[in-house]
Amino acid sequence: MKKALVLALLLVVIGQAFAQNGKSKSKKMNTTEQYTFQLSEKVTRQKVTFKNRYGITVAADLYTPKNIENQKLSALVVSGPFGAVKEQSSGFYANELASRGFVTLAFDPSFTGESGGEVRNVASPDIFTEDFSAAVDYIGLLPTVDRNRIGVVGVCGLGGMALTAASNDSRIKAVATASMYDMSRSISRSYKDSYTREQRQKVIDYTSQQRWTDARNGSYAIGYHEVPFDENGNLLKGERILPETLPENPDPVLAAFFDYYRTPRGFHPRSINSTTAWTATTPMSFFSFPMMTNVDMISPRPIMLIAGENAHSRYYSEDVYKLASQPKELVIVPNADHVDLYDKKDKIPFDKLETFFKEHLK
Repeated sequence: MKKALVLALLLVVIGQAFAQNGKSKSKKMNTTEQYTFQLSEKVTRQKVTFKNRYGITVAADLYTPKNIENQKLSALVVSGPFGAVKEQSSGFYANELASRGFVTLAFDPSFTGESGGEVRNVASPDIFTEDFSAAVDYIGLLPTVDRNRIGVVGVCGLGGMALTAASNDSRIKAVATASMYDMSRSISRSYKDSYTREQRQKVIDYTSQQRWTDARNGSYAIGYHEVPFDENGNLLKGERILPETLPENPDPVLAAFFDYYRTPRGFHPRSINSTTAWTATTPMSFFSFPMMTNVDMISPRPIMLIAGENAHSRYYSEDVYKLASQPKELVIVPNADHVDLYDKKDKIPFDKLETFFKEHLK
C-alpha cells in the first residue's frame, strides 16, 4: 500500500507540474520523421502498412538485413512500450535484431502513431493483441520470410499483448518480452494489486460517467489510464502522463520515464507518453480483458521474459513465469531498471535474444 500511495502522490505531482508549466520550456525535440536511434549499416528500413481483421490500417517499419541473397529468413514482429511509437524502443529492438540476421517489423498499434483508427489515443487490449497477429499475416507473406519461423518481441506494456497474441495464434513460434507490463492487471488492480474493491468500483463509476460526458460533447476526453487516488481516498484526474519539466526531488520511477520520453533521448511528438494521455475511458476494456488467462497455452512454444533487477515492474515477469508452462526462461538483468531496457544497448541482452530466436526459429 505504501508504494501504491507513493505512485498516487506521484501522479498528483505530475498534474501539478503540468498545470504550473503549461508553456513548454523544454529543448527543441525531434521532428516527426526522426528516429531515436541510428539505423544500422547492415539493414534497410521501409515504411509499410497492412490491415488488421477489424479493417484498421496499421503502419510499420520493415527492417531487412542487407545481402540476404534470396534466402528465406526468420522474422520477428516487434512492438511496445504502451503509449510509444515505432520510432522509439520497438524500432530500436527491430533495428538491432535485423542487424543480427532477422527480418523484423516494428509497428504502431491501432489508434496511435501513424496507424489508423478514427478515435485517437484509444487503448484496446483486444485490438492491440490483434495487431500482432495482423503483423504476422503481413510478414509471413513476404518472399524473404519463412512463415514457419516467426517470433514476437514485446517491450513494456505491449509485452503483455505479445504474450496474449502468442497464446491464441500458433503461427507465433517463440515470444520474448522486455520490461513486461500486464496492462489489464495494472489498470484494473493498480500497482501490486493495491486497489481496494471500493477503489475499483470508483474507477468503474468514473469511466462510466465519463461516457455521458463524451457522448454529450461528441468528443473523447483524455485522462490517466492508471487512475490514482490521493491519501484521502479521492480519485485523481489529469490530462497528461508526464509533465513538461521534472519537479524537485522526483520519484525515481517518474525520473526514469521522464528521461526517456521527455528528453531528446527518446522523445517523439507522436508518442502518447511524450506529449499527452490516453482517452479517459481507456480503463473500461482493461477491466474486462484479463490478458494472461491462457498464457499456459503458449507451451510447447518457448517464452523468454527479460526484466531489470531494479525494475519496479519486475514482478509482472516473475508472476507470468510462474503461470507459464515449459519451455520458459526468466532473465534478470543486473543493475537495470525498467526503462534501461528500452534503449540501453549495454543493458539489453541482445546476445541472449539472438540465441533464443535462432535456436527456436530453426
